[in-house]
Amino acid sequence: MAQGREYSAHQRKIINRYYDNIDTIVATRLGEIVTDMALAQGDDKKLTKLWTRAEQALRKTQIDPKRYEPVLEGRNPEALARLIAKLA
Repeated sequence: MAQGREYSAHQRKIINRYYDNIDTIVATRLGEIVTDMALAQGDDKKLTKLWTRAEQALRKTQIDPKRYEPVLEGRNPEALARLIAKLA
């Protein structure tokens, strides 16, 4: 029978703070992705990777997928930035 991992009190506090602040962490990550998209204009390969990262980050948020799927399909960095502003 597999046993669960035992964490020290200090480690549990760190883990709990991470999950308490996950929305802020994801919003920051998405902001960095939008900045990278602006810098990567013209490099389709890099933009594809950035949109994949944006999708993964958006799935971690509490935003309804119906709100962000059109942004992902349209691949509009400005629309993504507006969505992130609403998240923050």
